[in-house]
Amino acid sequence: MAHEIEQFSDGTAAFVSAHQDAWHRLGTVTTSAMTAQEAMQLAALDNWNVRLVGLNATEPTPDGPALLDIPNHRATVRTHPKTGHPEALGVVGTDYVPVQNEEHAEFLNYLVDESGAHFETAGSLRNGRTVFLTMKLPQTMTIGQSDTVELYIAAFNSHDGSSAFRIVVTPVRVVCANTLRAGLSAAKSKYTVRHTSGARSRIAQARQALGLTFKYAEDFEKAAQRMIEAKMTTPMLRTVVEQLWPVSNADTDRKKTNQRTRWNTIRNLFEQADTQAAVRGTAWAGYNAITEYANHLAPVRGTIPDLKSAARAERVISGAADDVMERAFSLMTV
Repeated sequence: MAHEIEQFSDGTAAFVSAHQDAWHRLGTVTTSAMTAQEAMQLAALDNWNVRLVGLNATEPTPDGPALLDIPNHRATVRTHPKTGHPEALGVVGTDYVPVQNEEHAEFLNYLVDESGAHFETAGSLRNGRTVFLTMKLPQTMTIGQSDTVELYIAAFNSHDGSSAFRIVVTPVRVVCANTLRAGLSAAKSKYTVRHTSGARSRIAQARQALGLTFKYAEDFEKAAQRMIEAKMTTPMLRTVVEQLWPVSNADTDRKKTNQRTRWNTIRNLFEQADTQAAVRGTAWAGYNAITEYANHLAPVRGTIPDLKSAARAERVISGAADDVMERAFSLMTV
């Protein structure tokens, strides 16, 4: 399934959400905000005991199978949350140090104590290879006279060596639920910790990221306000779109057709969509037309409607369109 949420043989899933159901309709929905312990238990993330195990290979010989050690690599193994049996998650180098789910939650729990944030979602993806927890910050931003932007902190961790421990600050536009992560590098909206022997100490240092979060919010709000105050015409927006998705005379007819279709969709959002009514004719409306297209209307592969809808939803939660939105944000706030 496109959502990649881990599902178990007893019909449950490794996902929990506060207050509202998720698009994939899996897991548990709570009626109130969650503590770290509740999020871990309800999402089946506790007591995994991720550990490193030596790797071996067998080779047939005239005297029977020979057991060979594999140097410089280890398997990451967890205790399955339902069966209690060991389960391999991936292959890593010898300097890899697991970050337990409990440590993951402990970091975010510290932010709860400092900021008044609360846990919103938690879950396991790709059969335990990736886990995530998100928190909703108490601070909101008001942009213009009608848009309210709320801030979330999402922390991701992999147990198969595919990525580091990552913390991302994400603003979400409530009206259309677009993910508007803008990569304001000076605001430090990301924090990454590698899985090495110093990982735990660096996570402790990363707790200072909360203060940077509010600096990020201030910078984002100021930049968005400038976009609201900046007039934008349809030709000006087209210039931005052509920079984001450039097409040359030498390109194929198919690519040129796709360009025209994309532009017509974005132009319609900019000029006629109800979501832009309050800010029509501004750079903020242009930016939101681009993000709405990138997240929800850009083509996806396949022909089955349900699978295409799931793929679009997965694009939002996975951040697949983040690069386009960050470049659009940069082009419109220069």
